[in-house]
Amino acid sequence: MKKVKITLKRSRFGWKPDQRETVKGLGLKKPGQAVIKEDTPAIRGMIKKIRHIIEVEEVNE
Repeated sequence: MKKVKITLKRSRFGWKPDQRETVKGLGLKKPGQAVIKEDTPAIRGMIKKIRHIIEVEEVNE
């Protein structure tokens, strides 16, 4: 299955509570931190919700 690398680009301060919870659900805590997740519809939905504060790239493993 494909994987995606998600990198947090901005601090969580000043965001709506649901966006903060989405970032927390992805496992991101600090700006610049990156996680690799399976490319599932649930993860894609989370990415879509906070696409303005993260960077996403596909990873081939």
